[in-house]
Amino acid sequence: MSTALVRASVVQYGRRKGSSKQVVIPEMEKTEADLCQVVVLSKSEWQRVQDSVNGVNRHNRSVIAASEQREALHMRSKELVKHWSNTIAGQRQKKLEAKTVREAIEEEEKKLLDIEEAKYQAQTRKEAIEKAKTQQYYQNDRVKGFHSALMLAEVLKEREAQIELKRMKQNASKDADRDILAKMACRDEQAVQQEQQKALQRKQDQLFISESLRLQFKDHEMKKEQERQEIKREAEEIERLRDLHLWEQSMKERKNQEEKRSTMNAFRDHLTNRELTKAAEARRQEEEEEKRKQIARHKEKVTRMRKGKQEEMFRELQKHRETIIQKLAVQKQEEISNEEEIIAKAVAELEARQDRVQREKEEKHAAVFKSIAAHRESMRQELERKAEKEKQKALEMLNAKKEADKIFMGKQNLQAQKAKEEGKALQDIYIQEMAEKRAKDHRTKKEQKDFLAKNTALIVEEENQFQKYTKQVIETAEKAGRNIYPLLKAGREGVGGGLGPMFGGIRPSYLVHDESGVQMPSYVNGTTQNIKERNETDDIQQSKKRLGFTW
Repeated sequence: MSTALVRASVVQYGRRKGSSKQVVIPEMEKTEADLCQVVVLSKSEWQRVQDSVNGVNRHNRSVIAASEQREALHMRSKELVKHWSNTIAGQRQKKLEAKTVREAIEEEEKKLLDIEEAKYQAQTRKEAIEKAKTQQYYQNDRVKGFHSALMLAEVLKEREAQIELKRMKQNASKDADRDILAKMACRDEQAVQQEQQKALQRKQDQLFISESLRLQFKDHEMKKEQERQEIKREAEEIERLRDLHLWEQSMKERKNQEEKRSTMNAFRDHLTNRELTKAAEARRQEEEEEKRKQIARHKEKVTRMRKGKQEEMFRELQKHRETIIQKLAVQKQEEISNEEEIIAKAVAELEARQDRVQREKEEKHAAVFKSIAAHRESMRQELERKAEKEKQKALEMLNAKKEADKIFMGKQNLQAQKAKEEGKALQDIYIQEMAEKRAKDHRTKKEQKDFLAKNTALIVEEENQFQKYTKQVIETAEKAGRNIYPLLKAGREGVGGGLGPMFGGIRPSYLVHDESGVQMPSYVNGTTQNIKERNETDDIQQSKKRLGFTW
């Protein structure tokens, strides 16, 4: 029988601590169930007990079951009416299916339209490319030259048509000359009659003009007479004005004479007054001169008195000066005797000071000589130490140089080895570069050869295309009756447009070797070829027959 230990909580009262307590609780003994006392529950009761234990709401469960049942019925109904066509949903579904079919058909039609549009666009692009190629081909120099020749042919045709039109006009004008001459004769007669009428009219006009001129001359004479009368009246008026002017001049002269006489009288009065003024001025000057003389005599008297007073003052000053000189001579004699005593005392002090200075100099010289000797000894010892130190330093430097030479030789050997390895590597690189260069030259030559072959093929193709085009144009122009000589000249074989012979599909130009630098002409034509064939024959037998050597 097992026991269970229950530990109680620790009780604490202030600082005291209680001890834990253990309680022993005995377990109940297990007994087997009695079947007579077992209660049997129905399913509903058991479900109720389970629901109460599990906390399930029975009402909620019934609601959920009802909703599930309705959902199942709804699904059955939908499955049942899904294929019916007389319902709203069926009609909607039918419309949707019809719309889907219609959209699919429209999509197929659109795809067909897109395919047709793509084909049309491709055809348009192809035509545009062909047109661009044609225009680009027309921009070629040879084609431009050929088109220029075609334009020249058209111009020549137009010129021939114009010449023919001119000839037809001349022929037509010959028939119309007679009518023109008759009309010209009629016009001449009419012109003569008109000229006679004009002459008669001019004569009448001249008579009218002469009569009008006569009347104008008469009027002019009358005007001249009136002008003469007017001039006469003006002369009389001028004479009257001249007399009036002379009278006014005489009156003015008389008035001037009177003014002159009055002026002369006034001038005479002025002269008289001036003489009187001069006499008064002379008297005044004489009086002033007398006053100046009196003042001068007074000044001279004052000067003599001042001079006498100054001489007296000088004599008194001279006496006072002689007295002062005597006093100074006595005082000077006393000062001389005092100076001799002072000089003797100063000489004694100077000699004592010189002796003291001489002793100090001798002591200083002795100290200097002693310090020089000590310095020489110290310098000698210092030089010996320096010589020993330099000797030791030279020995160390010699050892260091030997070590440095050894290190340098090692480095030189390493550098020589490294240079040898680098030279070998560089030689390998050069060999590789030479091989690559040879391969590159080989590829370049091959590419150049291929390029020349392609270029030659392209030139041949362009030449064939050009000749085909020129042949078509020349045939069309010949059928239209145009002059095809410019077209034949422009459509010759060979690129370049020169006058020389053709080499490799190119017709070069040869320039004159002088200052002009013009292109050399070409004399290769049908006539020259015939002459060449006649003079140069490959078959000697034909030449013999042509020259008559037959035997």
